[in-house]
Amino acid sequence: MKIQQFLEHYGVKVNPFSQEDAQSDHIFQQHCAETIHHPAWDKVLGDCRNPSTSIVFGEKGAGKTAIRLQLIKALKDHNTKFPNERAFVISYDDLNPFLDAFRDRLRGRRRNPDQALKDWRLWDHMDALLTLSTRRLCNVIADPHATDPDFNLGQIRELPRQRKRDLLMLAAFYDQSSDQSHLRRWTNIRRQIGFNTLTAPWRFYLGLLVTIGLAIFALRDVTSDTMNALARLKTWWFWAVIVAGWIPFAKRYVSLWLRARHVAKQVRILDHGTASLQQILMRFPSAEIDDQPMPSRDRSDDRYELLSKLQRILKPLGFESIIVLVDRVDEPHLINGSAERMKDFLWSMFDNKFLKHPGIGFKMLLPRDVVHFLGREEKEFYERSRLDKQNLIKSLEWTGESLFDMATNRIRACLAESQPAGPANSQITIGDFFADDISREDLIQKFARLRVPRHLFRFLYRLLTEHCNRTTEDQPSWKINRLTLEMVSDVYAREQEALDRGLGTG
Repeated sequence: MKIQQFLEHYGVKVNPFSQEDAQSDHIFQQHCAETIHHPAWDKVLGDCRNPSTSIVFGEKGAGKTAIRLQLIKALKDHNTKFPNERAFVISYDDLNPFLDAFRDRLRGRRRNPDQALKDWRLWDHMDALLTLSTRRLCNVIADPHATDPDFNLGQIRELPRQRKRDLLMLAAFYDQSSDQSHLRRWTNIRRQIGFNTLTAPWRFYLGLLVTIGLAIFALRDVTSDTMNALARLKTWWFWAVIVAGWIPFAKRYVSLWLRARHVAKQVRILDHGTASLQQILMRFPSAEIDDQPMPSRDRSDDRYELLSKLQRILKPLGFESIIVLVDRVDEPHLINGSAERMKDFLWSMFDNKFLKHPGIGFKMLLPRDVVHFLGREEKEFYERSRLDKQNLIKSLEWTGESLFDMATNRIRACLAESQPAGPANSQITIGDFFADDISREDLIQKFARLRVPRHLFRFLYRLLTEHCNRTTEDQPSWKINRLTLEMVSDVYAREQEALDRGLGTG
């Protein structure tokens, strides 16, 4: 008997348990995202108008990605409901580009995967977040085909000059594109937003004017007294005046080259070129940039100032807060699922000043593999992180009852997808698939051992497959018997135990 034949007997046209990953699970995204929530959902979401930080640890398959998708949906609904108090969402989950660029900066043994992330610091996280947000803003400006549902180029053009200056500073430090050179893209952004920098090169024009003017003066009688005119070009005062005319430009050039070099060295998650960055900085009027913070030192203070600048740019665009969604930290190939490397990457983020930065909320969905490291830390770590203030959830647990409800809701969602749910169909549960001698409590007990939705879906899919393989199409059986349930349950329990020991594939 085919699985589809079994499901259609109950009016189910789509297998509710065929998908394991929320990212590609159309049943979850279309029908269950708004109806199935973990019991700790309210603590994770908090108040969208007053963002807070939540730190959640969960094992693989516990639903962390599903929660991230639900957070995105909830924030989108909030932004629609309150257009002038929106939340700017930063998805901090694609970490490979940042970690690759960071590792390329290291030399010798420090490039070893087990050693590389020991050098990762809080300001590297801050640089990554500033990069993600700055690129989103700059893409709308620089790419005529790019669109963003939350803002447009017209709104950015209406920003006051100070905010445009701040945006161009962020673009200088954190915006890069493979389509254009850094300088060309930055120049395009400057022109698009209407930021005038005519006074910026005055030192260059001063040196040029002095040189040309002095040359004209020295050669004023070159036609009548050629030898004396040319002799003036060899006098010390001629070259002294020219050098004096170029001193302001030379000082500015060297000063900004040094600052550009320090920025290129300290922003370790991007591959900056000192020359291009210096050329960009030269295009700012000195009065508007000299006293501004730059990420040129190995400290977080300047980055906090740049975060505040980002917030001041976003506020006129209708964003009152920023929400950072942290997920999939075990997936980058530099981390490769290693608990020790995840700890090296994450621990610098556990800073109360950072996590409680005004107007910013962090939703950190982290693997359970690293939670045991928390118990090994010293008092100084807890005083710095103040995890007691961060809505900490050490284990994203699912009870047998909640997994029973989840399976039932997915079945009903597939009913609604295929046909109008009648009074009878609306009462269908996962228990209806099983023989009468298998009680609701028996199933809840079995499901409790599975612990997480991913194991639930795998188990039920395998159970349906085994039941259908034992039945012919001409003599179908519409109930899963106890023998099949116990056999599949025992086999899956052994596989799950092997997986917990790191000997299986999850």
